[in-house]
Amino acid sequence: MNARLEAGLPVRRSERLPTGLLEVDLYSGAEELDALLGFAARANAKRGFLFLSKVLGKHWPVRPADMLAVHARLAAGVPDAEGPVLFIAMAETAVGLGQGVFEAWLRANPGREALFLHTTRYRVGNGPIIEFEEAHSHAPRQFLHMPEGRHEQDLLLQATTIVLVDDEASTGNTFVNLARACRRLNPAIARVHLAVITNFMGQAATSALAARFGMPATMGALVEGEYRFEQSNVPVDAAPAQRFDAQAERGASTAFGRLGLARPLRTPAALARRLADGIAPGDKVLVLGTGEFMHASTLLGAALEAHGVDVVVQSTTRSPILAWGAVRYALSFPDNYGEGIANFLYNVAPGQYAQVLVCHETPPNAALRELVRQLGARLFHYHTEDDVEEVPVR
Repeated sequence: MNARLEAGLPVRRSERLPTGLLEVDLYSGAEELDALLGFAARANAKRGFLFLSKVLGKHWPVRPADMLAVHARLAAGVPDAEGPVLFIAMAETAVGLGQGVFEAWLRANPGREALFLHTTRYRVGNGPIIEFEEAHSHAPRQFLHMPEGRHEQDLLLQATTIVLVDDEASTGNTFVNLARACRRLNPAIARVHLAVITNFMGQAATSALAARFGMPATMGALVEGEYRFEQSNVPVDAAPAQRFDAQAERGASTAFGRLGLARPLRTPAALARRLADGIAPGDKVLVLGTGEFMHASTLLGAALEAHGVDVVVQSTTRSPILAWGAVRYALSFPDNYGEGIANFLYNVAPGQYAQVLVCHETPPNAALRELVRQLGARLFHYHTEDDVEEVPVR
């Protein structure tokens, strides 16, 4: 691989999926590609493939320390800038990634100010929102809420650099649309940085980012290349993955990043200590986030890991993925946010873990109890980062 790269030639990977032929040319990061991602097929006529990250904590179980290391690597790529920095994570897949990059940047830049927001597919509160679309997504509508707190509003309106975080860049269209919307709110934004695990936009499109954004733009990625996909077996789209109702109360919290955070989330240290005391040596544990509620569960997993627990973390998702390639198992269960859509958990087989700890922001409901039933799990309701209630399930 390295010899080809040193000669200026990309490393080529070709994968025959149930939905078509995927070819990838890799310009950097080829040596760690298999450690960072796998290939999967999607039941989506718009886009029948998926670069499935192994370090994101979404569709693949990952050790918390490995996730935090990726966060630090991406944070280190954010250019120095004057004034507050605005970090925005893309829902649902990259909510935890973005929050982790934001916190890693704060640790590496003591005394600097920054604001974290994540986009969402749920309406919370009554404040102003920005709506935009992620065209190739199975659930395309996304929202960005205006922070409620005065300090957080000031940071948003004073930021000069915006950092957009996602697991993957493929076209850049969603990033461009969101950055333009943010710049309408804050014309002082003068620079954009994309922090992604994989950049598959290609060299020409990456070089043209500044022109597309209308301001200086940089890219930080662990793997870079470009792809071609020839769809052959057009899948029948799964049922809609989004039924948005602006008036519906979905149980989505305002406390974990939708309305802005200017500091890291706190870890429930006492809870982690109590849980670790009750886990037998050698038991394998899964800490499972739900939907957009990801980073708090990662922090709990990291705290358990610090106590010596053999633990991995990941999350449920609304994305329909075929059981092929990097997806070995697929569980389906109702949506705990009450939209009446299917949710999924991948690469977790019933009985695989001695304990499964499900972390959720929504009130306990039948959907969560169904997930618990399938996994033999325990439920932990996060009212706030410091107020976590274990919900009886039997």
